[in-house]
Order: sequence, then structure tokens, then C-alpha cells
Amino acid sequence: MEGFETRPAARINKVSRRRYDDFVISEEALSILVNSEIHGEQKLGVTMRTKGNDSNLVLGFLFSEGIINSVDEVLGVENESDKTIIVLSSESNFDPSLHCRPSIVSSACGICGRSTIDDALHMHSPKLDETIKISLSSISRSLETMVSKQTLFTHTGGSHACASIDINGDIKRIFEDVGRHNAMDKLVGSYVAERQVPVNGLISFVSGRASFELVQKSIRAGFSIMVAIGAPSSLAIDLANEHGLTLVCFAKNESITVYTGIRRIIDHSTTS
Repeated sequence: MEGFETRPAARINKVSRRRYDDFVISEEALSILVNSEIHGEQKLGVTMRTKGNDSNLVLGFLFSEGIINSVDEVLGVENESDKTIIVLSSESNFDPSLHCRPSIVSSACGICGRSTIDDALHMHSPKLDETIKISLSSISRSLETMVSKQTLFTHTGGSHACASIDINGDIKRIFEDVGRHNAMDKLVGSYVAERQVPVNGLISFVSGRASFELVQKSIRAGFSIMVAIGAPSSLAIDLANEHGLTLVCFAKNESITVYTGIRRIIDHSTTS
């Protein structure tokens, strides 16, 4: 199965020592090359990712960065084992001086390589849907299902997951990767590829903490609600508040913590 490998390991406890072959999440470099009608071929950067869904990963990354606003600005995509070449039309916003990164973007890094954080803050975002609402019971239901659908995590314990869910808590799509930002890019890219951004009527769900970059990607894609199993950062809360995103964190079976946009959460005491 793609996405994990085996490596020799030893499990040691107080009474025994056992050698065995363990499943580990794969992490490989992917070079992203952009061939633009205006700028020719340029190396956008190198990212560390779990192999699989590379086209979605690149499309989601380009969309989240504001390099493209639609898949119609993409003239072609060619995937090889260690690189993806994407051909962009003159309608894209690709600017090598702004977008090409001199360093490798690690699987743990979202904003790394940008010259200033202002580059990330100034983004075009759609108006988020004010009519969508979700209940605690639906979030709890999606949490239970999400765990069972994380195949790579089940085998390795080493992957992050990003999913889209509906208001009933049904998981519509889920992607895993060694990097949480990559998993989100794969999710967003799948909707970009099908011309379904902004995403309507769906919620983004992440298996880890709510970082600034993940909130930014959710807003850019048009998700009105983002749910995270882990904690938020201060900047993630500020960005969510600025753009009207409902940010739900510390999602558990019986409780959640809402930091922004509580109006979209239905509970036993209110429907507003």
C-alpha cells in the first residue's frame, strides 16, 4: 500500500526486548516546477510529503497561495515520482519573485520560505456562508468516523488527516499525509480540480491543532466552519475572527471549545 514503509525496530519494556519490522509513514521530497506562459519554467520549491495525490497537493497549494484562482488557469499537470510539473496560463498570478522558495518546505512547515508573514495575511477570500450550522452531536459523529477512515494512521500512527464533513457529520472526503498542511492542500486541491471552490455546505476537520496556516487554507477554500481535535494558536483565532470563520477546537465526543463564530453551533440551549 502506498504511503508507508517498513523499518526494523525493537520494542523494549521492563521484562522483554523484541525485534520486528514496523510500519512507518513515508516522507519523500517532491519538487514543484511551474511552466508559465509569461515566466517560462521555474522551480517553485521542494516540499516533503507522503506520496500519493500529488496533483491535488500541488493544486491545493497553488490555490491556497493565491497563485491560481481556478483550475481553468492550469493548462496541464505532469506527475513523476519525485516532481510535479504544472503548466499555468497567463491568467494565473504566478510571480517567481514572490512565490519561488529557496529552501525546502518541511512536512511540519506551512509558511516557511516566505519573506514576511504579510505575504500570507493578504489573501483573497470568498464571503463565508452564514446559513450553515452544525451540532455537537454531528461533530462527535464525524470524530468517531474520521478515526476509522485514517488508514495510514492506523498502520503507522504517523500521519495527519484533513477531511470535509457535512452538517450531519458524514465524512465526504479525507486525505492523510505526514504533514498537516499537505493533507489540507490535498483536500482543497481535490475541490479545485473539480471546480467546486468555494466549497459550499461543508466543514473542514483536521486531526491535529488549528494552526494559522490551516485556518488560512480553510478560509481561502470557502469553508465556513473548521473543526480541530487539538488546540488553536493565537494567530489562528485572530485570523478566523477577522474573516468570520467559526473555529472549533479540542473536539471530543462530548464537548468542544468554540473560539470564534459560535453563531454557527447548535446546542441544547440555542439555535443561533
